[in-house]
Amino acid sequence: MIQKLVQDTAILIFANSANKDSHIKKFGGDASLFDALNQHSLKIVKATGLPYFHFTEKEQRGATFGERFTNAIKSIYNKGFLNIIAIGNDSPQLKTQHLLETCQQLQKGKTVLGPAVDGGFYLLGLHCSNFHQDTFEALPWQATSLFNTTRYYFESLGCTIFSLNRLIDIDSASDIKRLSNHTRTLVGEWLSLFSKLMGQTIAFFEAGQTAKKNIFLFIPFNKGSPVSFA
Repeated sequence: MIQKLVQDTAILIFANSANKDSHIKKFGGDASLFDALNQHSLKIVKATGLPYFHFTEKEQRGATFGERFTNAIKSIYNKGFLNIIAIGNDSPQLKTQHLLETCQQLQKGKTVLGPAVDGGFYLLGLHCSNFHQDTFEALPWQATSLFNTTRYYFESLGCTIFSLNRLIDIDSASDIKRLSNHTRTLVGEWLSLFSKLMGQTIAFFEAGQTAKKNIFLFIPFNKGSPVSFA
């Protein structure tokens, strides 16, 4: 069974390099968070034994997020894989077991979605027969309606949807604060890193709340999280 999965299923890590994400999202000017997120994604992906491809800004092609994500998926299907599991790098709660469960559901003919708290999704498991480039690219990427719209879209194609449990994506300092309330789902190294980062950003975060200004305007380049306003 494992050999069959390896032959027809590949994982796409659609995520910028740590330096690029650090430049875009500006968590205290420190790339350590994004480096840790990328390393986490690579670690859990490698543990599955499945082939994987990491598309950073160097490999991505297209003017919009939808174009870049669609082109990345298409390029992997063009390599001969039947199933793709697409993830980003911004979900510390994501585990190898989520990926393996997705593999099993894909083998049963289901389409898999991992809903994020922000209304996007952190994982997509898709068979090539349900990938239609033009309509897929036109989904409302980086909008809070993304998960629901995507679910309805695939259901309209006759797909059976399997939903994983809801996880938190990191797109702003407020997401780090939210994750700190879920210590049972995080290892100690994450909590230590989050504590350090919050020490750097909390003053700005609180100032933004007091002044009612959009201090944290982040433009995520992960797998579909909405543009967030902390």
